[in-house]
Amino acid sequence: MRWLARETMAIDHRACVNASFSIRPARETDILELERLIPLSVRGLQAASYSPAQMESALGPVFGVDRQLIRDGTYFVVEEDGEVIACGGWSRRWAVFGGDRERVGEDAALDPVRDAARIRAFFVHPDWARRGIGRLILTQCEEAIRAAGFREAVLVATVAGEPLYAACGYAVVERYEVALSHGVTLPVVRMGKRLVGA
Repeated sequence: MRWLARETMAIDHRACVNASFSIRPARETDILELERLIPLSVRGLQAASYSPAQMESALGPVFGVDRQLIRDGTYFVVEEDGEVIACGGWSRRWAVFGGDRERVGEDAALDPVRDAARIRAFFVHPDWARRGIGRLILTQCEEAIRAAGFREAVLVATVAGEPLYAACGYAVVERYEVALSHGVTLPVVRMGKRLVGA
């Protein structure tokens, strides 16, 4: 990869969040809750960075549920008192973002020796934002990515999400715009990180 690796100190994610939070692998039975959570997260947390037209056009093709991640066991939900308040995961497959609504068949698998794992689809309920939940999920993902033999991780961040990933050691690779319907585009940031100990 072409970015300069930036090392960060280990994060004790348990200290970042309330003890009542719990994280677990997502299940197919969570999909309805995820489909409710994602638009709430996007409209509540992305409004300072994107226009209403950008957010609405991106819901589904960019911001959506990818069932393949759930089937692969690489997607997580965070619960508080049994309510799903956040989600996010990683992937050993080719796609770097987007729901699976228009995807046909199974996405191609990556080679851990040659390819970087993908960090995917982080969404937090606005009422629970800025409480360390994103870091909690990211730490869980990075631990699983290392265990799967990957040495690098890449992601496509929203403008609003970029500061979190930068604080966790991800470096900007490029900035570009995703083409959406009706001539609308969505500015995003491709970022990457070499994983310590992988």
